[in-house]
Amino acid sequence: QVHLVESGGGLVQTGGSLRLSCAASESIIGINDMGWYRQAPGKQRELVADITSGGSTNYADSVKGRFTISRDNAKNTVYLQMNSLKPEDTAVYYCAAEVLLKGSSWFRDSWGQGTQVTVSS
Repeated sequence: QVHLVESGGGLVQTGGSLRLSCAASESIIGINDMGWYRQAPGKQRELVADITSGGSTNYADSVKGRFTISRDNAKNTVYLQMNSLKPEDTAVYYCAAEVLLKGSSWFRDSWGQGTQVTVSS
């Protein structure tokens, strides 16, 4: 069962911008850290950025200064604003979070299904 749903991916030219969103389903009643990962063809999945429940952020060196992660705790949603996009940013972007599900007593890792981001040169 998918508890995180991403949106906002698409095709953009070099230098363009996209904003990804990831919304948690109603089955999630608590969230700790949230983050964005990406996986390009033939490469391993890598961390892009993450954010704690308190708002502390961490970025991969390759996206520092270009991407901004944020979250709305009231909406259980995390965002990734991507500016100055480059062809090497092309990948499937995944949302991940440490979540507490209804009826559960402990937090667990949950992943979205991914959204494609393609940057044309």
